[in-house]
Amino acid sequence: MDFSGLSDMDRGRMNAYIEQKQMKDFLRLYANLVDRCFENCVNDFTSKALSSKEDTCLNRCVDKFIKHSERVGLRFGEQNALLQQQQQAQMSGQAPPQ
Repeated sequence: MDFSGLSDMDRGRMNAYIEQKQMKDFLRLYANLVDRCFENCVNDFTSKALSSKEDTCLNRCVDKFIKHSERVGLRFGEQNALLQQQQQAQMSGQAPPQ
C-alpha cells in the first residue's frame, strides 16, 4: 500500500491499524487451528497426557493446517500480483496480461 499521500501522523495510525489487524488475524487463525485439531484428535480425558494416537493426530492436523495456510497465502499473492499488473495495464492503456 502506498501511504505517501498521508501525513506522518496518519501514516503512523495506518501502520498501527494494520499491525493490530494482522495480530487479530493471526490470533483468529491460531484459535481456529487449536479448536479444529483438538476437536478432531483429543478423545480420551482419563489421562492428563496425550496418547500416542492423539499426539500423532495432532501433529498431522497442525502440519496439514500450516501447509494449507501457506498454499492459500501463495495463491493469494499470485492473484494479487496479477490484479496489480492488470490495474497498471489499464492505467497505462495497454492490454492486461493473461
